[in-house]
Amino acid sequence: MNKLRIKKGDTVKVLSGKDKGKTGKVIKVLPKAGKLVVENVNTHTRFEKAKRSGEGGKKITFFAAFPASKVMLLDPNSGQPSRVHFVFLENGSKQRIAKASGKAV
Repeated sequence: MNKLRIKKGDTVKVLSGKDKGKTGKVIKVLPKAGKLVVENVNTHTRFEKAKRSGEGGKKITFFAAFPASKVMLLDPNSGQPSRVHFVFLENGSKQRIAKASGKAV
């Protein structure tokens, strides 16, 4: 399994599926499963039964996880989708770089 180059808080664009073209912020990253949860993307609805008699049931809407391969990071400099690579700086820290603009993410 490849390591994910997308982190929580990044803005991504959906490349395929029912939500193709939508953009959203990453809420949760599941690296072992290779999946992401993105706000306003892959919305599911669950119905919950009433817990007490005389009370109505509930309709719960949530954002489900979906494969990270279906999204691409939006470059904060240009606003366009871009691939990401890593560069080691002089001080030894790792920096994410957008392939499209060549600038740090």
